[in-house]
Amino acid sequence: MQLERATSADLPALHALVERAYRGETARAGWSHEADLLTGDRTSVAELQSCLDAGEYLLVWRDGGAIRACVRLVRLNAELAYLGMLTVDPGSQGEGLGKRLLAAAEAYARDEIGATRMEMQVFSRRRELLSFYERRGYHPTGERRPFPYDEAPNAGAQFDDLEFTVLEKKL
Repeated sequence: MQLERATSADLPALHALVERAYRGETARAGWSHEADLLTGDRTSVAELQSCLDAGEYLLVWRDGGAIRACVRLVRLNAELAYLGMLTVDPGSQGEGLGKRLLAAAEAYARDEIGATRMEMQVFSRRRELLSFYERRGYHPTGERRPFPYDEAPNAGAQFDDLEFTVLEKKL
């Protein structure tokens, strides 16, 4: 799977993909959504632009010119990269693209960013998603992080006790 860095011109399509995969009824076509936990927007074009401006890696996979998958990588320090927003179009989930996207993101973090470890956070309520990552070599660190309710007042949180489980993998 060939990943390429997104550009500002890609952001409207990238934003639409992320929203389709994480929120609302369209997300329910896939299995990795957060639609039962949050009802507000997942991100915005402006937020994605700020990721690019900060030097983060928004990586996309195209099929026939259309963006069908993406992932966000952030270099946290010389050894550690953060993986987030792993997204596969809901209509394409279940075809193994998520596994391939994850493996490609890990290779990119190792080979292009120089990371030796990858960290991510997953909603603790998402047991099936935690299991997916654990089957791919990620292990809980024991750290839990609270959902940032104050920073995301329009997220439409459906629970008042949302938290993330932190996972890590050696690359």
